[in-house]
Amino acid sequence: MNELNRNYINGQWVSWAGDMIDIHEAGTGDVIARVPAAGADEMEQAIAAADAAFESWSESTLEERIKVLEQLHAGLKERAPEIAETVCREVGMPIKLATPIQAGMPAAVTKSYLKLLPDFEFTEQSGNSEVQYAPVGVVGCITPWNYPLHQVILKIVPAIAAGCTVVLKPSEIAPQTAFILAEILDGTDLPKGVFNMVCGYGHTVGDTLIKHPDVRMVSFTGSTRTGNLIAHAAADDFKRIALEMGGKSASVILPDADLAAAVKGTINNCLLNSGQTCTALTRMLVPADKHDEACELAAAAVAKMTPGNPLEETTRLGPLSSAQQRDKVIDYIKLGIEEGAKLVAGGPEAPEGCDKGYFVKATVFGNVKPDSRIAQEEIFGPVLCVIPYNDEAEAVKIANGTQYGLSGAVWSGDDAKAKKIAGKLRTGQVFVNGGAFNPMAPFGGFGHSGIGREFGKWGLEEFLEIRSLQL
Repeated sequence: MNELNRNYINGQWVSWAGDMIDIHEAGTGDVIARVPAAGADEMEQAIAAADAAFESWSESTLEERIKVLEQLHAGLKERAPEIAETVCREVGMPIKLATPIQAGMPAAVTKSYLKLLPDFEFTEQSGNSEVQYAPVGVVGCITPWNYPLHQVILKIVPAIAAGCTVVLKPSEIAPQTAFILAEILDGTDLPKGVFNMVCGYGHTVGDTLIKHPDVRMVSFTGSTRTGNLIAHAAADDFKRIALEMGGKSASVILPDADLAAAVKGTINNCLLNSGQTCTALTRMLVPADKHDEACELAAAAVAKMTPGNPLEETTRLGPLSSAQQRDKVIDYIKLGIEEGAKLVAGGPEAPEGCDKGYFVKATVFGNVKPDSRIAQEEIFGPVLCVIPYNDEAEAVKIANGTQYGLSGAVWSGDDAKAKKIAGKLRTGQVFVNGGAFNPMAPFGGFGHSGIGREFGKWGLEEFLEIRSLQL
């Protein structure tokens, strides 16, 4: 049992003797750690520390900020095996994937900013004006459980690089890597109060963080419902917000595409992290005359992904993160059957041999109606909807026919045609014929998928205000 009875405030660990939150192992359901269920007082202390540290940190040199990020990068690399195993246990991502993704991406993102910062222009000239990019102030960061450290790094690294100070509320479902991060930062040259972390529930510490007048920006990743509440609360004080929220991404397979390759690529993306990914390609749009063949290919692909112990190197599909998430996904699978979709693979029953933990079968539905709930609502589990279409115009209409717009994919034997269709999708990113993810490209959504962008210079600019000096 990892008893983490402390918060990180003003450069030191502050002991906590109050109520605690149990952290469960996804693969077994066992309690493996406990963290504070802190309250408003602890959050207010952290905000006060960040506010007091802002003036000096905002005036720090770029060299000082880069040095801290170099130290952070070294610490993330050193503790990568521990980070990977921790996320594997908390979230359920198989260790073979957690190592390069859950542990590798935070280090890669930090390194990307180390490359970007020396050439970033914090001042520029426009006619007789000097345009300055100034840190926004104290930033409240609220992060999810599915990529618990990666999503934290995407916020605090550019925020610190911009000269902001930070208060983090990590997920209460998968918080242990936030403690590892705080331990790493505690060993760097980062001044006291620049980074603070308070654990607790959203309705207590999260609410205090969002509404506090000294917090000038809230950066949030999570559900659209919670993002909506944050946007309304922030509006009362005109806080800046950056929201990265839900998705119901479409994988559009055009008639001239390599069907087998496109289905395989879609399945691999859809089932990454057991579908607990906001960018998951959960709607596969296929020509009507290829629907049955696509379903057969999808069924064969998921048959190879039997759920198993995420700590084993051979496991490709792990459990979901919690009993609540498992039950939610199972309810959606039952709903799909009730709505009349064809159950091609999987189903609501527990997988064989997975008596403990939060496992769900990889499930494929065929002949899904575009306006059905399973095709419109974010399930956040290993569930794929196969939707037939008659022509390209209908495919684009279906792809754009949800409230979301975070990601997508287009597959075609003609790259130019694929790019043309990709340009019609109302979404923040589109993978064209399996193009690789680029951590230096902007990431964010249209519509209910969010406001603002992360990664690269766009992620840094989110934490900067613009000031012009008329000379």
